[in-house]
Amino acid sequence: MIIEMRSYRLKPGSVAEVEKRFGEALRDRVKVSPLGAFFHTEVGPLNRIIHCWPYENLGERTRLRGEAMKLPGWPPKIQEYLEEMESKIIIPAPFSPKLEERRLGNLYEIRTYTMLPGAAPTVTEKWAERIEGRTKLSPLAFCGHTELGGLNQWIHVWAYKDAAERFAIRDQARATGAWPPATRGQFVKQENMFVVPAEFSPLR
Repeated sequence: MIIEMRSYRLKPGSVAEVEKRFGEALRDRVKVSPLGAFFHTEVGPLNRIIHCWPYENLGERTRLRGEAMKLPGWPPKIQEYLEEMESKIIIPAPFSPKLEERRLGNLYEIRTYTMLPGAAPTVTEKWAERIEGRTKLSPLAFCGHTELGGLNQWIHVWAYKDAAERFAIRDQARATGAWPPATRGQFVKQENMFVVPAEFSPLR
């Protein structure tokens, strides 16, 4: 299983219209393969939409995207609003939940950590030792490392009811010693953003 995470930077003020057009076009697109999640940024890099697509492998991704491009309404008519596009292929960690329809929270945090080259096996192992205790506090949406796009990235997505709950849970995790894993020496850069799921997002 792989996850393609596509991030689009939009013209300011266009997120609502883009989300509307995307949702309308999606009705036919999901007949080819399912959408995993769709978000727009609330805190962090603004004017972004992020859509995540699960595939069995790169070959299936290529085939299904080719089929989708034959649809009369796909891709959505949002080109006039696009400023920049980025795609990453993520290999989910063994403990990562499957990216599918779930109702987890109103606010998601996407955390992107850039690892030292070759650190992915160590990070995966250390996280596997602690992840059960951490997910008792709040649900993990998905987690994994990049294979294509920005390399050596460890991407993890967490769901919360709201920002207040997020801060409280992270404080609780640190206070109890449940988190974080002993992997800080494996990272050279850390970034995060708060994102809100669209009404049509399967992951909400």
